[in-house]
Amino acid sequence: MMNVFIALALIIAPVAMWHAMLYKRDPRAAMGWISVCLLFPIVGPALYFFFGINRVHHRAQSWRDGTYQRRFVDFERGEEPLADIPCNQKSSADFSCLVRATYALTGLPLLGGNRVSVLRNGEEAFPAMLDAINQATKRVDLSTYIFESNRTGQDFTQALCAAVSRGVKVRVIVDAVGELYSWPKVSRRLRRGGVRVERFSPPRLISRLPGLNLRNHRKLLVVDERLAFAGGMNIGDRHLVALASNKHPAADIHFQFAGPVVAQLAMGFAQTWQLATGENLAQSGGGQVECGASLCRVIVDGPDYNLDKLSNVLLAAIAQAEVSIRIMTPYFLPSREMLAALQTAALRGVSVTLMLPEKNNLRYVHWAMRNMLWELLYYNIKVVYQPPPFNHSKLFLVDGEYLLIGSANLDPRSLRLNYEVSVEIYDQAMARELEDEFNDRLSSSAAVTLSELDRRSLLVRSRDAFCWLFSPYL
Repeated sequence: MMNVFIALALIIAPVAMWHAMLYKRDPRAAMGWISVCLLFPIVGPALYFFFGINRVHHRAQSWRDGTYQRRFVDFERGEEPLADIPCNQKSSADFSCLVRATYALTGLPLLGGNRVSVLRNGEEAFPAMLDAINQATKRVDLSTYIFESNRTGQDFTQALCAAVSRGVKVRVIVDAVGELYSWPKVSRRLRRGGVRVERFSPPRLISRLPGLNLRNHRKLLVVDERLAFAGGMNIGDRHLVALASNKHPAADIHFQFAGPVVAQLAMGFAQTWQLATGENLAQSGGGQVECGASLCRVIVDGPDYNLDKLSNVLLAAIAQAEVSIRIMTPYFLPSREMLAALQTAALRGVSVTLMLPEKNNLRYVHWAMRNMLWELLYYNIKVVYQPPPFNHSKLFLVDGEYLLIGSANLDPRSLRLNYEVSVEIYDQAMARELEDEFNDRLSSSAAVTLSELDRRSLLVRSRDAFCWLFSPYL
């Protein structure tokens, strides 16, 4: 028997190491898996097989064929026709390099004539979303990571089932891991009401285990392809900050879209649906009437792409900044490239401010983040802790002109492992309104200092550093 194990180790361990060396983009990741396979010749290759290999590229490619989505940057496409953007919609700052970079990465045009509304917390977002569902006449498409069964979840369930009874086609995607946050599962009641519900990547078969680490984190609602909602909010009472019975409130921000960009958001849902079911949804192909002054473009990202689109857009936006960068995120574990970009921006004289929650809902992530904050503070980047309630908002503001919103956090899980949807918005009035809110929160936040970090005990620093070691998977 021992000879069999030795023979297996001699065969599968080198194969796994060769595969990691050949297909991993990050040499640190490749070296990590090679080390695991060397140290554990049987278990290591098994772990690599289940969790180290990305198997979603080919399935997603079948959906993208024939559309304007691509796996690679298309440098032959030419520059985006900026001259076609109305003069009164152009930002006063020169963002042409960022516009060109995002176009090359996504292949999607920057669309004018959109109306974007800011929805703060569940108190504003949920009534607007429910009203849109109640007025739907053709189709409702909803993608969420968490769909709770509490009061808010029941309200959405009732509205979705009522839409089905009116003859509306209703599709819902709930992440199979995210739905475990709530019991009982709402999917059963939705199905009884005639709603088509799909669980994203359920870990029920051996064939699905390799994708267990790749989750659908997209929060997206599209109604009749005329109105859409996107941002960071899940479906549940946790985002009702004013609710007295809410023991763990999570402040957040969501956005409502009307205009041509809704077609791109509908495309984002269609791609998610194809990944979950293998079915291709028919799209109307646009035709939405211009109804506002915001320039918008959707960035659909996930592990099924050979390039990190969202990461590259963020890096391009940081490089474009001339005055200020304002970041609000619950989880901040940047790549070395993003960290260097922020440091370089600060060296250029750009005012960089990072706002984090004082008390995080994931303590181990908070500890891991704290281990690397000195690398920001050393470059005069301002880091502040925002007092409770826990803020789950994701905002990225540049020069009071450019805004990037969506479901993604600034951590490896969102930027490399999860399926995310973001929207870039060129709207000076909205960006400055949100920057004013950011500054208001800044006045009540506590600045993090190097001396404060240095005062941590050796035990606390060791714990923080240990958690930081696992940051690629948190």
